[in-house]
This record gives sequence, C-alpha cells and structure tokens, in this order.
Amino acid sequence: MGKFFINGGKALQGEVVLDCAKNSLLPILAGCILVDGKVKLLSVPKYSDVIAMCDILENLGAKVCWLADDLLLDCSCIDKSVICHELASPVRSSVFTLGPLLARLGKAKVAYPGGCDIGLRPIDIHLSSLKQLGCKIIEKNGYIYGEKGDNGNQSVVLKFASVGATENIMMFATLLPGKTQIFNAAKEPEIVDLACFLNKCGACIKGAGSDVITIDGVQSLSGCEYLAIPDRIECGTFLIGAAMTHGQICIKNAIEKHNEVLIEKLKSCGCKIFSDQNGLHLSSPKTLESFGDVETAVYPGFPTDLQPQIVALACVCNGCSLIFENVFESRFNYVGELLKLGGDVKFKSSVCIVRGRKKLYGADVFATDLRGGAALVLAGLASEGYTTVNKIEYIDRGYYNLAEKLTKLGADIKRL
Repeated sequence: MGKFFINGGKALQGEVVLDCAKNSLLPILAGCILVDGKVKLLSVPKYSDVIAMCDILENLGAKVCWLADDLLLDCSCIDKSVICHELASPVRSSVFTLGPLLARLGKAKVAYPGGCDIGLRPIDIHLSSLKQLGCKIIEKNGYIYGEKGDNGNQSVVLKFASVGATENIMMFATLLPGKTQIFNAAKEPEIVDLACFLNKCGACIKGAGSDVITIDGVQSLSGCEYLAIPDRIECGTFLIGAAMTHGQICIKNAIEKHNEVLIEKLKSCGCKIFSDQNGLHLSSPKTLESFGDVETAVYPGFPTDLQPQIVALACVCNGCSLIFENVFESRFNYVGELLKLGGDVKFKSSVCIVRGRKKLYGADVFATDLRGGAALVLAGLASEGYTTVNKIEYIDRGYYNLAEKLTKLGADIKRL
C-alpha cells in the first residue's frame, strides 16, 4: 500500500515520453496464447495489470522472462486451460484469455474477471458471440466453461461495439478455418494494435479500425518482435495535467490522432496545442475557460478513461461544465474525494455538473479506481498546499513510474 505526497502549485514544464498502452498490452499478452513460438514485446512497462497477466500465462504453462524492459514469452508449451479466481480477480483482462484458449486447446474454464469498480461491465457480448461461432458456453459456480464446437456461424453482429468482445472474437477466429466477419466492431486504436501484432505473427486480419473486421483463419502463428503503441490515456492525462497547472510540455511520442477529441476540448479552454517532428506540444494560459460539455462514447468519441481527469480540469476552469458518462454507470465514485480538495462538483445518475473555482486546496484523499486516482493526482498538482493520495495501487494498474515522470516535469511529488 503506497501513497503520493504532493506539494501543489508547480507548473508542469518539459518533455515526457509515453509508455506502451496498457489497453494494448493486455490483449496482446492474451494473444500470445495463440502463438506457437517465442514473442518479444519491447519496452513493456511493469503495470500491475501486466504483471497479473504474466502470472496467468505462467500458470497456464507459458515461459515468461523479463530482459531489462523487454518481455520474452514462449506460449508453445501451454497445456492448461483453467484460470482460477485468485488469478482472474485482480485484472479485468483475464477474460481476454477465453477466446485464445478455446482456439488453442478447444476448451477453457475461466473465473469471472475483476478490475476496478466503475460499474457493471458485463461479458455477455463476449459469450453470445463465441456461441454464435459454435462454442458451447456454460456459466456456473463463478466460472465460465467453454468448449469449441464445429458448426457455428461465420459472422458475428455485436449489439454494442465492445472493445473486449471484438478482441476476444478476433483472437478466437484467427485459428478458425474459413472466413469470419465481425460487424459493428469496436474501432479503438488498441484493436488495430492487436490486429497488427497477430498479423505480424502470421494471422490474416483485415479492416481493424473500421466497423467490419474480416479474419481469414490460419493453421498456426509463429513468434515475432513487437512494440505496442503509446498509451493515449497516459497522453491525455499529461495534457490535462499541464493545462491544469498552467504549464508547457512536449509529449515526444504521442499520436495526435488518438486524442483529437480531447485536444479540441483543451483548445476551447484556451490552450495552444500543435505537433511537429519533436512531438505534441501544449501551452496553457494563466486562466482557463470552461470547455462546455463532454459526452463519453466509444472511439472516436471522448474516452471514458479520461472522464475523471477532465472533471478535475473543469474544477479549475472559469464557468460551468457538463460531463455525461455514457459507458460506465459508477464512474463518478471519485467525486466525493474531489470535493475534499474544494471542487464544486455535483452529479446525479450519468450527469456531472462542475462549477470552476479559482483555487483548489490540498487534502488527504483516497483513490477509488485507476482513472479516478489519476484525476486526484492532477487535482493535487493544481491545488494550493499539500495533498496525500492514498490507495495508489489502483493507479499502478495503468501508470508506471508516474511520480518520477511528473517530478521530471517539475512537480513536487513523492511516493511514500
């Protein structure tokens, strides 16, 4: 159990390099189950969720080895198909193993996944889609029992553009004979990244990033060396942090397209943002204006994983801001902690109303989930006085060496 101790009021200044995206690495790690060979993933940050996924792979029989910052995996010797509650409960992405295990071994027994408490995240779309592809699925005693079948459809229509379901189906279909199509597929950059990884291993996936993905099944996949995309949520967190502290930063390896919606909102606050060969630059004015309203949505809409951070931003903007959460119904759990810092925030159901104030004041607060914890860190950086953010094990799930990165940008933050 750790905590961040922050002396607020310091502008973020300088350059920062993003880590590989957590939301890419987790499905890629699950995808390694399909690979009959060695995989080398480059520059992998040791997020606690990544460590948890490595534990799952090792328990299945894979060989996992860290070589400095690179991760070496050999899943060719996987011979187990059971993931127990102890391994599944810390991490939501444990459910990503269902499709690959069914494709590779023909059966799976996976405990229900865990992760942050941000509301219901049903996996019914995962299961119904696998059933459409001929799998037999039974849910009982806290486990999902799956068995690969022979006579399924060759197309799946998702009732909601679920990222996880798209990834699970894509991985399952990679080794399925014939052509499989996913309609109403999720379009997130992490979907494209997973497809690029699998294709580099020998898969034949087309259309990733569009609402129709086509997978021509292959007999086997071989190993490769791969570097996942930069983390767009970490990028957004740094952009919002620099805006809130009236700073000026350059994010060296940011992909501007991945954060277009956020960038437009920050520009409406008065921030100047541009990109060049050196990276993505942001300069924040001394006074921020309200960005108006934000509605979370699937990509390319505003990401729900940046909703808590932009609520924190609204706390220091002139005027009133409205934030609509359309993805997770319990994503405002962190708001009570923001109130301790002086934020004028009210929410009911899926709507949050924020009236900006000239100052926030340091306080002792507790992270309630990964992104809510990040929002509290940003609010602490922008507050007058000292802030202690407790329960930062939530933040470790998706940010690596956060205090060190912020310190290099001029923040006064220590991990205790």
